[in-house]
Amino acid sequence: MRSVFKPLVLVAALVSGGMMVAAAQTATTPGQQRTHMGAHSAMDMAKKQEKMVKRTAELKAKLNLNAAQLPAWDNFVAAMQPPADIAQRMSRENRADKHKEMLAMTTPQRIDRMNAMKAQRDAHMAARNDATLALYIALSPEQQKVFDDSTMRGRNGMGDHQRGGKGRHHG
Repeated sequence: MRSVFKPLVLVAALVSGGMMVAAAQTATTPGQQRTHMGAHSAMDMAKKQEKMVKRTAELKAKLNLNAAQLPAWDNFVAAMQPPADIAQRMSRENRADKHKEMLAMTTPQRIDRMNAMKAQRDAHMAARNDATLALYIALSPEQQKVFDDSTMRGRNGMGDHQRGGKGRHHG
């Protein structure tokens, strides 16, 4: 038994050591990583906004709304918008400032700050949920089916299985 155990331990040590060397060789400096992430963050936000506008227009066309439903639609679209200050909050300078503030805080202060941020996110989510329900109630049963099919099956209206891939939560 011991003759098998020692070689296995040696192999495990060599493999983990090799992985650490590979990780060290491919790692970027913190400054490089921040710059890279900051540039992509702004670009990603613009792309996400562009996609959201396109998907919203497609959904509106699919729903074929009547004039009485338009106020609920407008409230829904407004509620789906990200917070107005998101670009400013996502900026590299702002994140660095927030990090410095958090470092200067005690643990209870950090917990309080995180709870306040969570409360803001929860309030935004509640407003989105309320606007979604108000729109859904204003829709006819046929429109509700279109809404369900368009919003529950993924970003482009097709389910994960229909795209041939696995969903995030399916392993």
